[in-house]
Amino acid sequence: MDEFEFIVIGAGMAGASVACELSEHATVLLLEQESQPGYHSTGRSAALFAETYGNRTIRALTSGSRAFYLDPPRGFTEHPLLTPRGALFIARPDQTESLDRLLEEVAGLRSNIHRLDGRQATNMVPTLKSDYVADAVVDPDAMDIEVHGLLHGYLRGFRARGGKLVADGGVQALERDAQGWSVRTRTGGAYRGQVVVNAAGAWADEVAGLAGAQPVGLTPKRRTAILFAAPTDVDSKPWPLVIDADEQFYFKPDAGKLLASPADETPVPPCDIQPEELDIAILVDRLQQATDLTIPRIEHSWAGLRTFATDKTPVVGFDSELSGFFWLAGQGGYGIQTAPAMARLAAALARHRPVPSDLADLGVTTESLAPGRFAAVA
Repeated sequence: MDEFEFIVIGAGMAGASVACELSEHATVLLLEQESQPGYHSTGRSAALFAETYGNRTIRALTSGSRAFYLDPPRGFTEHPLLTPRGALFIARPDQTESLDRLLEEVAGLRSNIHRLDGRQATNMVPTLKSDYVADAVVDPDAMDIEVHGLLHGYLRGFRARGGKLVADGGVQALERDAQGWSVRTRTGGAYRGQVVVNAAGAWADEVAGLAGAQPVGLTPKRRTAILFAAPTDVDSKPWPLVIDADEQFYFKPDAGKLLASPADETPVPPCDIQPEELDIAILVDRLQQATDLTIPRIEHSWAGLRTFATDKTPVVGFDSELSGFFWLAGQGGYGIQTAPAMARLAAALARHRPVPSDLADLGVTTESLAPGRFAAVA
Protein backbone atom coordinates (compact mmCIF):
# COMPACT_ATOMS: atom_id res chain seq x y z
CA MET A 1 0.00 0.00 0.00
CA ASP A 2 1.43 3.39 -1.04
CA GLU A 3 2.13 5.70 1.89
CA PHE A 4 2.19 9.51 1.97
CA GLU A 5 2.48 12.25 4.53
CA PHE A 6 -0.54 14.07 3.07
CA ILE A 7 -3.52 12.79 1.08
CA VAL A 8 -5.43 15.66 -0.57
CA ILE A 9 -8.98 14.83 -1.66
CA GLY A 10 -10.14 16.93 -4.61
CA ALA A 11 -8.02 18.28 -7.47
CA GLY A 12 -9.89 21.49 -8.15
CA MET A 13 -8.11 24.78 -7.54
CA ALA A 14 -8.05 24.39 -3.76
CA GLY A 15 -6.71 20.84 -3.78
CA ALA A 16 -4.21 21.31 -6.62
CA SER A 17 -2.75 24.50 -5.13
CA VAL A 18 -2.35 23.19 -1.57
CA ALA A 19 -0.95 19.90 -2.89
CA CYS A 20 1.68 21.86 -4.82
CA GLU A 21 2.62 23.90 -1.76
CA LEU A 22 2.75 20.83 0.52
CA SER A 23 4.81 18.81 -1.95
CA GLU A 24 7.72 21.19 -1.46
CA HIS A 25 8.11 19.77 2.06
CA ALA A 26 6.39 16.37 2.10
CA THR A 27 5.13 13.38 0.12
CA VAL A 28 1.65 14.11 -1.23
CA LEU A 29 -1.11 12.14 -2.97
CA LEU A 30 -3.82 14.08 -4.82
CA LEU A 31 -7.10 12.20 -5.42
CA GLU A 32 -9.68 13.41 -7.95
CA GLN A 33 -13.06 11.72 -8.35
CA GLU A 34 -13.45 12.83 -11.97
CA SER A 35 -11.35 11.85 -14.98
CA GLN A 36 -9.65 15.27 -15.02
CA PRO A 37 -8.81 17.91 -12.40
CA GLY A 38 -10.95 21.03 -12.09
CA TYR A 39 -14.05 19.57 -13.73
CA HIS A 40 -16.77 21.07 -11.52
CA SER A 41 -16.25 24.56 -10.05
CA THR A 42 -12.74 25.44 -11.21
CA GLY A 43 -13.40 24.52 -14.83
CA ARG A 44 -16.58 26.62 -14.96
CA SER A 45 -15.33 29.82 -13.38
CA ALA A 46 -15.28 33.24 -15.05
CA ALA A 47 -12.95 34.45 -12.34
CA LEU A 48 -12.06 38.06 -11.67
CA PHE A 49 -9.29 39.25 -9.37
CA ALA A 50 -10.96 42.01 -7.37
CA GLU A 51 -9.84 43.13 -3.94
CA THR A 52 -13.22 44.83 -3.54
CA TYR A 53 -15.12 41.52 -3.79
CA GLY A 54 -16.10 39.46 -0.73
CA ASN A 55 -16.03 39.93 3.04
CA ARG A 56 -13.06 41.16 5.08
CA THR A 57 -11.28 37.78 5.21
CA ILE A 58 -11.83 37.17 1.48
CA ARG A 59 -10.47 40.61 0.61
CA ALA A 60 -7.38 39.98 2.77
CA LEU A 61 -6.71 36.63 1.09
CA THR A 62 -7.21 38.25 -2.33
CA SER A 63 -4.74 41.02 -1.51
CA GLY A 64 -2.34 38.37 -0.23
CA SER A 65 -2.54 36.62 -3.62
CA ARG A 66 -1.67 39.68 -5.71
CA ALA A 67 2.12 39.27 -5.62
CA PHE A 68 1.92 35.64 -6.81
CA TYR A 69 -0.45 36.53 -9.63
CA LEU A 70 1.74 39.38 -10.87
CA ASP A 71 5.02 37.49 -10.51
CA PRO A 72 4.49 33.69 -10.45
CA PRO A 73 7.46 31.33 -10.05
CA ARG A 74 9.67 30.83 -13.09
CA GLY A 75 8.18 28.18 -15.39
CA PHE A 76 4.78 28.27 -13.67
CA THR A 77 2.96 29.51 -16.77
CA GLU A 78 3.73 30.69 -20.31
CA HIS A 79 1.20 33.53 -20.18
CA PRO A 80 0.30 36.27 -17.68
CA LEU A 81 -2.14 35.10 -15.01
CA LEU A 82 -3.84 38.51 -14.84
CA THR A 83 -4.96 40.85 -17.61
CA PRO A 84 -6.49 44.31 -17.08
CA ARG A 85 -10.28 44.47 -16.87
CA GLY A 86 -11.64 46.80 -14.18
CA ALA A 87 -14.95 46.47 -12.36
CA LEU A 88 -17.89 48.86 -12.44
CA PHE A 89 -20.50 48.50 -9.69
CA ILE A 90 -23.74 50.14 -10.86
CA ALA A 91 -26.79 51.20 -8.86
CA ARG A 92 -30.33 52.23 -9.56
CA PRO A 93 -31.62 55.18 -7.47
CA ASP A 94 -32.92 52.72 -4.85
CA GLN A 95 -29.54 50.96 -4.56
CA THR A 96 -27.18 53.83 -3.78
CA GLU A 97 -26.87 52.78 -0.12
CA SER A 98 -25.28 49.54 -1.32
CA LEU A 99 -22.53 51.59 -2.97
CA ASP A 100 -22.12 53.61 0.24
CA ARG A 101 -21.50 50.36 2.14
CA LEU A 102 -19.05 49.12 -0.48
CA LEU A 103 -16.97 52.30 -0.29
CA GLU A 104 -17.01 52.17 3.50
CA GLU A 105 -15.84 48.54 3.51
CA VAL A 106 -12.92 49.13 1.12
CA ALA A 107 -11.88 52.50 2.55
CA GLY A 108 -8.09 52.63 2.71
CA LEU A 109 -7.57 49.74 0.29
CA ARG A 110 -6.57 51.90 -2.69
CA SER A 111 -7.05 55.56 -3.52
CA ASN A 112 -8.18 54.86 -7.10
CA ILE A 113 -11.44 53.13 -6.07
CA HIS A 114 -13.92 55.94 -6.51
CA ARG A 115 -17.47 56.97 -7.22
CA LEU A 116 -18.92 57.91 -10.60
CA ASP A 117 -22.24 59.49 -11.45
CA GLY A 118 -24.62 57.88 -13.91
CA ARG A 119 -23.34 59.89 -16.87
CA GLN A 120 -19.74 58.87 -16.23
CA ALA A 121 -20.78 55.23 -15.91
CA THR A 122 -22.66 55.23 -19.20
CA ASN A 123 -19.73 56.94 -20.90
CA MET A 124 -17.56 54.05 -19.76
CA VAL A 125 -20.07 51.40 -20.90
CA PRO A 126 -22.35 53.01 -23.52
CA THR A 127 -24.83 50.14 -23.58
CA LEU A 128 -25.99 50.99 -20.05
CA LYS A 129 -29.30 52.86 -19.96
CA SER A 130 -28.93 56.40 -18.65
CA ASP A 131 -32.31 56.27 -16.89
CA TYR A 132 -31.31 53.06 -15.08
CA VAL A 133 -27.86 53.86 -13.69
CA ALA A 134 -27.96 56.59 -11.05
CA ASP A 135 -24.62 55.97 -9.41
CA ALA A 136 -21.55 53.76 -9.71
CA VAL A 137 -18.24 52.78 -8.14
CA VAL A 138 -15.23 51.84 -10.24
CA ASP A 139 -12.32 49.59 -9.27
CA PRO A 140 -9.77 50.15 -12.07
CA ASP A 141 -7.41 47.45 -10.79
CA ALA A 142 -9.76 44.46 -11.08
CA MET A 143 -8.34 41.92 -13.53
CA ASP A 144 -9.32 38.80 -15.43
CA ILE A 145 -7.69 35.59 -14.19
CA GLU A 146 -6.26 32.95 -16.52
CA VAL A 147 -7.91 30.08 -14.61
CA HIS A 148 -6.63 27.27 -16.85
CA GLY A 149 -3.07 28.55 -16.60
CA LEU A 150 -3.30 28.86 -12.83
CA LEU A 151 -4.67 25.35 -12.27
CA HIS A 152 -2.23 23.65 -14.60
CA GLY A 153 0.68 25.65 -13.27
CA TYR A 154 -0.05 24.23 -9.83
CA LEU A 155 -0.45 20.72 -11.22
CA ARG A 156 2.86 20.95 -13.10
CA GLY A 157 4.59 22.19 -10.00
CA PHE A 158 3.04 19.40 -7.96
CA ARG A 159 4.25 16.71 -10.33
CA ALA A 160 7.70 18.29 -10.63
CA ARG A 161 8.07 18.04 -6.85
CA GLY A 162 7.25 14.34 -6.91
CA GLY A 163 3.54 14.53 -6.12
CA LYS A 164 1.23 11.77 -7.33
CA LEU A 165 -2.15 12.54 -8.95
CA VAL A 166 -4.80 9.81 -9.20
CA ALA A 167 -7.82 10.63 -11.42
CA ASP A 168 -11.04 8.61 -11.20
CA GLY A 169 -10.08 8.36 -7.53
CA GLY A 170 -13.39 9.02 -5.80
CA VAL A 171 -13.09 8.11 -2.12
CA GLN A 172 -15.11 5.13 -0.93
CA ALA A 173 -13.78 4.73 2.60
CA LEU A 174 -11.69 6.67 5.13
CA GLU A 175 -10.49 4.99 8.30
CA ARG A 176 -8.34 6.33 11.12
CA ASP A 177 -6.04 4.27 13.34
CA ALA A 178 -3.07 4.98 15.60
CA GLN A 179 -0.68 5.26 12.64
CA GLY A 180 -2.82 7.54 10.47
CA TRP A 181 -5.38 7.20 7.70
CA SER A 182 -6.31 4.41 5.30
CA VAL A 183 -8.07 5.60 2.14
CA ARG A 184 -9.81 3.36 -0.39
CA THR A 185 -11.14 4.60 -3.71
CA ARG A 186 -14.11 3.35 -5.71
CA THR A 187 -11.74 1.91 -8.32
CA GLY A 188 -9.87 -0.22 -5.81
CA GLY A 189 -6.95 2.04 -4.92
CA ALA A 190 -5.66 1.78 -1.35
CA TYR A 191 -3.39 4.37 0.27
CA ARG A 192 -2.13 5.44 3.67
CA GLY A 193 -1.43 8.93 4.90
CA GLN A 194 -0.68 10.81 8.08
CA VAL A 195 -2.99 13.74 7.28
CA VAL A 196 -6.07 13.89 5.06
CA VAL A 197 -6.81 17.29 3.47
CA ASN A 198 -10.49 17.61 2.63
CA ALA A 199 -10.57 19.85 -0.48
CA ALA A 200 -13.59 18.11 -2.00
CA GLY A 201 -15.60 21.26 -2.75
CA ALA A 202 -19.33 20.61 -2.82
CA TRP A 203 -18.67 17.09 -1.55
CA ALA A 204 -16.58 18.17 1.49
CA ASP A 205 -19.27 17.45 4.08
CA GLU A 206 -19.83 14.03 2.51
CA VAL A 207 -16.10 13.26 2.69
CA ALA A 208 -16.15 14.35 6.32
CA GLY A 209 -18.96 11.88 6.97
CA LEU A 210 -16.88 9.04 5.51
CA ALA A 211 -14.07 9.98 7.90
CA GLY A 212 -16.36 10.14 10.92
CA ALA A 213 -16.14 13.94 11.26
CA GLN A 214 -19.12 16.16 11.90
CA PRO A 215 -20.20 18.28 8.89
CA VAL A 216 -19.67 22.02 9.14
CA GLY A 217 -22.86 22.87 7.23
CA LEU A 218 -21.62 23.59 3.72
CA THR A 219 -24.18 24.50 1.07
CA PRO A 220 -23.46 24.05 -2.66
CA LYS A 221 -25.19 26.73 -4.72
CA ARG A 222 -25.82 26.89 -8.45
CA ARG A 223 -24.32 29.77 -10.45
CA THR A 224 -25.51 30.17 -14.06
CA ALA A 225 -23.69 31.85 -16.95
CA ILE A 226 -24.30 32.47 -20.63
CA LEU A 227 -22.20 33.58 -23.58
CA PHE A 228 -23.65 35.67 -26.41
CA ALA A 229 -22.52 37.90 -29.28
CA ALA A 230 -21.10 41.32 -28.44
CA PRO A 231 -22.69 44.38 -30.07
CA THR A 232 -21.32 45.23 -33.51
CA ASP A 233 -21.81 49.00 -33.34
CA VAL A 234 -19.44 49.60 -30.41
CA ASP A 235 -16.12 48.13 -29.26
CA SER A 236 -16.86 46.20 -26.09
CA LYS A 237 -13.34 44.81 -25.57
CA PRO A 238 -12.21 47.56 -23.15
CA TRP A 239 -15.37 47.42 -21.03
CA PRO A 240 -14.95 46.57 -17.36
CA LEU A 241 -16.95 43.85 -15.69
CA VAL A 242 -20.30 45.48 -14.90
CA ILE A 243 -21.91 44.23 -11.71
CA ASP A 244 -25.17 45.21 -10.07
CA ALA A 245 -24.71 46.89 -6.68
CA ASP A 246 -26.68 44.09 -4.98
CA GLU A 247 -25.12 41.42 -7.21
CA GLN A 248 -28.31 40.62 -9.11
CA PHE A 249 -26.43 40.25 -12.41
CA TYR A 250 -23.08 40.93 -14.04
CA PHE A 251 -21.59 40.90 -17.53
CA LYS A 252 -18.15 41.34 -19.06
CA PRO A 253 -16.28 40.92 -22.38
CA ASP A 254 -14.94 37.42 -22.93
CA ALA A 255 -12.92 36.37 -26.00
CA GLY A 256 -14.80 38.69 -28.37
CA LYS A 257 -18.21 37.91 -26.89
CA LEU A 258 -20.08 38.84 -23.72
CA LEU A 259 -20.37 36.61 -20.68
CA ALA A 260 -23.23 37.26 -18.27
CA SER A 261 -24.75 35.76 -15.13
CA PRO A 262 -27.82 36.41 -12.96
CA ALA A 263 -25.48 35.87 -9.97
CA ASP A 264 -27.86 33.17 -8.77
CA GLU A 265 -27.15 31.26 -5.56
CA THR A 266 -29.67 28.43 -5.58
CA PRO A 267 -28.97 25.71 -2.98
CA VAL A 268 -28.57 22.30 -4.65
CA PRO A 269 -27.16 18.90 -3.68
CA PRO A 270 -23.61 18.13 -4.86
CA CYS A 271 -23.88 17.03 -8.49
CA ASP A 272 -22.78 17.68 -12.05
CA ILE A 273 -24.92 20.81 -12.20
CA GLN A 274 -26.67 22.09 -15.34
CA PRO A 275 -28.26 25.49 -16.04
CA GLU A 276 -31.99 26.08 -15.59
CA GLU A 277 -34.04 27.87 -18.25
CA LEU A 278 -35.74 30.05 -15.61
CA ASP A 279 -32.39 31.43 -14.40
CA ILE A 280 -31.41 32.26 -17.97
CA ALA A 281 -34.73 34.02 -18.56
CA ILE A 282 -34.29 36.05 -15.35
CA LEU A 283 -30.82 37.08 -16.49
CA VAL A 284 -32.01 38.20 -19.93
CA ASP A 285 -34.79 40.26 -18.33
CA ARG A 286 -32.37 41.98 -15.94
CA LEU A 287 -29.93 42.75 -18.75
CA GLN A 288 -32.68 44.24 -20.88
CA GLN A 289 -33.82 46.46 -18.00
CA ALA A 290 -30.31 47.80 -17.40
CA THR A 291 -28.83 47.88 -20.91
CA ASP A 292 -29.56 48.23 -24.61
CA LEU A 293 -27.95 44.86 -25.30
CA THR A 294 -29.80 42.50 -27.60
CA ILE A 295 -29.45 38.75 -27.22
CA PRO A 296 -30.80 37.15 -30.38
CA ARG A 297 -29.16 33.85 -29.53
CA ILE A 298 -27.45 32.36 -26.51
CA GLU A 299 -24.33 30.70 -27.88
CA HIS A 300 -23.47 28.74 -24.76
CA SER A 301 -24.88 28.31 -21.26
CA TRP A 302 -23.53 26.46 -18.24
CA ALA A 303 -23.70 26.28 -14.46
CA GLY A 304 -21.17 25.69 -11.72
CA LEU A 305 -21.21 25.01 -8.01
CA ARG A 306 -20.11 27.58 -5.43
CA THR A 307 -20.01 26.05 -1.96
CA PHE A 308 -20.50 28.28 1.07
CA ALA A 309 -20.23 28.00 4.82
CA THR A 310 -22.99 29.80 6.71
CA ASP A 311 -20.85 32.91 7.24
CA LYS A 312 -19.48 32.91 3.65
CA THR A 313 -15.94 32.56 4.97
CA PRO A 314 -13.80 29.55 3.98
CA VAL A 315 -13.23 26.65 6.35
CA VAL A 316 -9.49 26.06 6.76
CA GLY A 317 -7.83 24.11 9.56
CA PHE A 318 -7.70 20.84 11.45
CA ASP A 319 -10.97 19.33 12.62
CA SER A 320 -11.43 20.09 16.32
CA GLU A 321 -12.52 16.51 17.13
CA LEU A 322 -10.83 14.23 14.59
CA SER A 323 -7.05 14.00 14.60
CA GLY A 324 -5.27 14.39 11.28
CA PHE A 325 -8.35 15.56 9.35
CA PHE A 326 -7.79 18.96 7.74
CA TRP A 327 -10.53 21.09 6.15
CA LEU A 328 -10.00 23.25 3.04
CA ALA A 329 -13.53 24.00 1.89
CA GLY A 330 -16.28 26.60 1.58
CA GLN A 331 -14.45 28.99 -0.76
CA GLY A 332 -17.75 30.10 -2.28
CA GLY A 333 -17.23 32.21 -5.37
CA TYR A 334 -13.83 33.40 -4.23
CA GLY A 335 -11.71 30.27 -4.54
CA ILE A 336 -9.84 31.34 -7.68
CA GLN A 337 -8.99 34.92 -6.71
CA THR A 338 -7.74 33.80 -3.26
CA ALA A 339 -6.04 30.57 -4.40
CA PRO A 340 -2.35 31.54 -4.03
CA ALA A 341 -2.77 32.94 -0.52
CA MET A 342 -5.18 30.19 0.51
CA ALA A 343 -2.72 27.51 -0.63
CA ARG A 344 0.15 29.02 1.33
CA LEU A 345 -2.05 29.46 4.38
CA ALA A 346 -3.49 25.94 4.28
CA ALA A 347 -0.09 24.34 3.69
CA ALA A 348 1.35 26.22 6.66
CA LEU A 349 -1.50 25.26 9.00
CA ALA A 350 -1.51 21.64 7.82
CA ARG A 351 2.18 21.47 8.75
CA HIS A 352 1.42 23.05 12.16
CA ARG A 353 3.07 26.32 11.17
CA PRO A 354 1.67 29.81 11.95
CA VAL A 355 -0.24 31.98 9.50
CA PRO A 356 2.31 33.40 6.99
CA SER A 357 3.40 36.79 8.28
CA ASP A 358 2.24 38.78 5.23
CA LEU A 359 -1.26 37.30 5.55
CA ALA A 360 -1.32 37.91 9.29
CA ASP A 361 -0.42 41.55 8.59
CA LEU A 362 -3.48 41.74 6.32
CA GLY A 363 -5.69 40.52 9.16
CA VAL A 364 -6.02 36.80 8.34
CA THR A 365 -6.53 34.77 11.53
CA THR A 366 -6.91 31.06 12.24
CA GLU A 367 -9.96 31.81 14.38
CA SER A 368 -11.94 33.34 11.50
CA LEU A 369 -11.34 30.23 9.33
CA ALA A 370 -11.29 27.38 11.88
CA PRO A 371 -13.80 24.53 11.45
CA GLY A 372 -14.46 24.65 15.17
CA ARG A 373 -16.06 28.09 14.93
CA PHE A 374 -19.38 26.46 13.99
CA ALA A 375 -19.37 24.15 17.00
CA ALA A 376 -18.62 27.16 19.20
CA VAL A 377 -21.66 29.00 17.84
CA ALA A 378 -23.90 25.93 18.33
